[in-house]
Amino acid sequence: MTAGGLPAGVRLRPAGDAGVYVELSPGGEPAPARVLALWRELNRRPLPGMVSAVPGYTSVLVTWDPDRADPEAVQAELARRLARLPSRPRLPAGRLVVLPVVYGGPFGPDLEAVARHCGLSPEEVVRLHSRATYRVWLVGFLPGYVYLGPLDRRLWTPRRATPRVRVPAGSVGIGGSQTGIYSVESPGGWHLLGRTWIRLWDPERPEPALLRPGDRVRLQPVAARQAPAAWLEQAGLADGEAGGLREAAGA
Repeated sequence: MTAGGLPAGVRLRPAGDAGVYVELSPGGEPAPARVLALWRELNRRPLPGMVSAVPGYTSVLVTWDPDRADPEAVQAELARRLARLPSRPRLPAGRLVVLPVVYGGPFGPDLEAVARHCGLSPEEVVRLHSRATYRVWLVGFLPGYVYLGPLDRRLWTPRRATPRVRVPAGSVGIGGSQTGIYSVESPGGWHLLGRTWIRLWDPERPEPALLRPGDRVRLQPVAARQAPAAWLEQAGLADGEAGGLREAAGA
């Protein structure tokens, strides 16, 4: 414990007069796992007067109602919760969502480059990338955008030197030690391995974001011919032109 009563590597940073950032160091178990464990604990047993707990990648933003809560008491209770937080938390299994992904070709224009960087074949990249069961560490950057992990170290690839102006929604990419899925069309600097036609963000749904922090995700390689014709047409590809997925990748 530190002099302030916090575990080593944990900091509380003010966020206005009615909130605090709980910053967790990445030591031991990845910080995102500790973030999720703390976030679940605060949702299960809210602090007195707490308004919200919002998970980030290495921090949780905790806010409270200044008319109903004493900041010192809230932070003291928060310190007690943090003292009980395991350094290597065991997270609940969580919901499992399987997403079909068309790897390579026009859907994954950086597959070959990532393979060269990693000293692997494109088929090996697809196999390694799709065999994991990922955890949703964070939803952010864009509405519904998900950061997934952990990523196999053999696939770690620096971000592109020049970001793309347009990355289609559903694109599955790698940036450094992270992998994620673009929920909406946007600029982006990650290497694109493939694309899914499942909509991660739909403002017309009761819950617009398909995935939530803590969910588990499997990426299932499929052939382009298995994709909905309307999606291929929207992507500007006729069914016969949408090749590029390596059948050996498991499609």
